[in-house]
Amino acid sequence: MQTSDQKWAAQAAAGDESAFRELYRAYVRPVYWIAHGILGSAVDAEDVTQETFVTAWRKLAGFELQGESILPWLATICRFQAANRLRQRRRDQAHTADALDETLPDTVSVEDQVITSALAERIAREVGTLSELDREIFRLCAAEGYAYQAAAEKLGVTHAVVRNRLSRVRTQLRGAVKEASDA
Repeated sequence: MQTSDQKWAAQAAAGDESAFRELYRAYVRPVYWIAHGILGSAVDAEDVTQETFVTAWRKLAGFELQGESILPWLATICRFQAANRLRQRRRDQAHTADALDETLPDTVSVEDQVITSALAERIAREVGTLSELDREIFRLCAAEGYAYQAAAEKLGVTHAVVRNRLSRVRTQLRGAVKEASDA
């Protein structure tokens, strides 16, 4: 029996854009969080996420899925893209008169900076179980860095709704992460 990733990857490799969109929808969140873990910047993480999927689309024709999930392959592409972004940042900073950003790491430690593929999958699954409002609150506040009040105004809810729901979401995700790490 073929998994949905295997089916989508085969169809996308044959040029089916809708199959690739399914892969994108399934894995954009974990790829984003991997990039964010390495780069520490929402803007750079968004760029690297897009670069990851553009690279995946280009390389999919020669890719043969090992196992059931395409996430490990996407995570590898993401890590390379993020490392390239860090090198570019350092080059750009070295060529400017401005002081170097002291928060920029000298090296990328994959083990320290990147969550495992299984954990990323678990988090993505858990986020997928949230209500639409909770997913939007999580996306705005956790992924895009909105303040509670700004997220509340964007979503047409109160500050208290955003604060309380985000607290519950974070508790739920912490539980999922602890459960995954205990397994």
